[in-house]
Amino acid sequence: MNVLLIGSGGREHALAWAISASPLLTRLYCGPGNAGIAELAECVPLDAADHQQVVAYCKEKSIDFVVIGPEAPLVAGLGDDLARAGIKYFGPDKAAAQLEGSKGFTKELCRECAIPTGAYGIFNSAAAAKGYLATQKIPIVIKADGLAAGKGVIIAASMAEAERAVDACFDGAFGAAGATVVIEEFLEGEEASFFALCDGKTVLPLATAQDHKRVGDGDTGPNTGGMGAYSPAPVMTPDMIRRTMDEIIRPTVAGMAKRGTPFKGVLFLGVMITAQGPKLYEYNVRFGDPECQVLMLRLKSDLLAALIATADGVLDKFDLRWHADPALAVVLAANGYPGDYAKGTEIRGLEAAGANEGVEIFHAGTAQEGGRLVATGGRVLNVAARGRSVAQAQARAYGAIAMIDWPGGFCRKDIGWRAIAREKSA
Repeated sequence: MNVLLIGSGGREHALAWAISASPLLTRLYCGPGNAGIAELAECVPLDAADHQQVVAYCKEKSIDFVVIGPEAPLVAGLGDDLARAGIKYFGPDKAAAQLEGSKGFTKELCRECAIPTGAYGIFNSAAAAKGYLATQKIPIVIKADGLAAGKGVIIAASMAEAERAVDACFDGAFGAAGATVVIEEFLEGEEASFFALCDGKTVLPLATAQDHKRVGDGDTGPNTGGMGAYSPAPVMTPDMIRRTMDEIIRPTVAGMAKRGTPFKGVLFLGVMITAQGPKLYEYNVRFGDPECQVLMLRLKSDLLAALIATADGVLDKFDLRWHADPALAVVLAANGYPGDYAKGTEIRGLEAAGANEGVEIFHAGTAQEGGRLVATGGRVLNVAARGRSVAQAQARAYGAIAMIDWPGGFCRKDIGWRAIAREKSA
């Protein structure tokens, strides 16, 4: 079958890598793709925001199945327009994508379905938000309600910082995403990422992962889109997985179906493991980035078949197999990220680095220019590896990074530190 993958980041490169191994695949296209994806698929300059352009391309190339990678096209209803044109796709429709598109929507669903989450308030003015802040404890979390490219969440360590964050939202720092603000209790515990395929009725849990949001070693500095990840997450014990499924995921799927907006796609939970158990702090409606990269390294089964089964509503007849070995990915970002960063710096040495045992390199923000590989984004490469332990996977990833010649970039040096500490104390 002919498949079109929408997106251009590290997540999409990992999805392309897994889909390209499927015996069901005839031809893989990606719009717009990147330099790494171009080695696996025919990349085309599609604008995911132009739904009619995407639909027309699908008809021109006889596309049988579309995999929508990023959240923005899902929230904007690309899936709805594909469905109206009779084109099968993977991902939620616009109504169900509100789980990521509106943090307030998700909070209200949690209240309605008794899903454990932090206490919260939803506000449409700075004055009302600051009035609520005055009654709350610090630290506290300020969130732009809508999509803000992973940058609309501020963990405020002082009341002054919290008020500045509220002002920034309403002053347009995050565009239309900040027109409504969610103020949320700061949850104490250890974060984990949990993924599940949902076909509207049946839920098929995927592997767990843990990412590293802060830009600096030791989890310091500002939040980013993610500086690295590993899978599985040791904090997600079998009992914690059971509780997460029973207390969070199944009530969500049931609640969405009851509302008449059944969820079909991948649910990506940001969950905090607190003293009371798992609490939801965010939903995403697509695979995580960089979590997707480590999940794909561990997946034994045919990803494309799983995505089709999700779209067809037959997950009750499906199962997945996973490599027992853990996987770890390190993000190489352009100097200055997550603030202003330079574009166009040259990257060398990837071929030799990728030849290391157990290593796969996924491109996130790259392009070929005049025979040179150059950086075009903030997060640029994902160097991932599997190993018998997290420590071995980490050593393989950093060993490969040492072979990459890119003065214009940097990475954290401690990805996987929590899991490795657990391995040493076991």
